[in-house]
Amino acid sequence: MIEAPHYSASGAKHAQRFALPGDTFDGAVNEDVLHQAVKVHLQNQRQGTAKTKSRSFVSGGNQKPWKQKGTGRARQGSTRAPHWRGGGTAFGPIPRDYRADIPRKVRQLARRSALNARAREGMLHVVDPFAMDRPKTSALLGLLAKLALQDTKTLILTAGSKPSVYLSGRNVPHIEVLPFTDATAYDILRADALVIESAALGSGAAADGEAPARQPRPRAAKPAARKAATKSGKTGAKPARRAKPAKAAKSAKTAKAKTAKKSAPKHKKASE
Repeated sequence: MIEAPHYSASGAKHAQRFALPGDTFDGAVNEDVLHQAVKVHLQNQRQGTAKTKSRSFVSGGNQKPWKQKGTGRARQGSTRAPHWRGGGTAFGPIPRDYRADIPRKVRQLARRSALNARAREGMLHVVDPFAMDRPKTSALLGLLAKLALQDTKTLILTAGSKPSVYLSGRNVPHIEVLPFTDATAYDILRADALVIESAALGSGAAADGEAPARQPRPRAAKPAARKAATKSGKTGAKPARRAKPAKAAKSAKTAKAKTAKKSAPKHKKASE
């Protein structure tokens, strides 16, 4: 089990270290997944608005600068070709969407790996819940000074949204405050040290930044009369099949035609 130093909200160190939840802090660091998560995060920050003009978008160059033959110079078709000064750009960027995505479980694995990396380096500190009635930057800086993090790029993870803590560290360049469930692998790796509220380090899905599993909805009980009717219908005798209707009598016209056909004499072929 991985442990981290435990401090009070004022910065006093507790004698007993804080035992980190084992479902999140298992000590495994997957560097390949971390690289993939950071790359996708940075890729999603791109606006994709870079654009250059190709030769078809540059004005001018509608006629040949000189005739094809007889000048002794290389043949040219336009003064806006990429090798001309003032010409278009070959293979330049055009506006496009750089956004990418990774599976949810891979994203969660990268987040756990980042937390384990900081815990393994000894740069994860656990503090008791903050009790700030109003924003106070000096109180937050005093806490970090007692943790020996006054000049370290620090990420403070709170249990839920706490505006007073966020406003206290908003004006400090090397401090960032986020709810524990909102921190990504990139946010954790970007900071050199982590300060996490003890209330945020729950167990199970809540500690991994997920919503708790939804409980299945219980089925509504059937009424007693309907249940009894259903049961009797299953155990009772099968209903008798409905008798098929008798075939309708043939029409008189059809019967008369068949009688006439039978009574007609058969003619023999005349011999040659």
